[in-house]
Amino acid sequence: MENKEEIIETIESDIMRYIRQVNFGEVIITIHNSKIVQIERREKKRYTH
Repeated sequence: MENKEEIIETIESDIMRYIRQVNFGEVIITIHNSKIVQIERREKKRYTH
């Protein structure tokens, strides 16, 4: 079992990775009882004509 600091580092790393990967979209962090339980990435594709 990971200790609390390792879990926090993993979460921070995942959030930053998702932010770097999204060009147009959202990174959604779901929190329950003051704890991050889910990170979701939504990407949008933009087309110019």
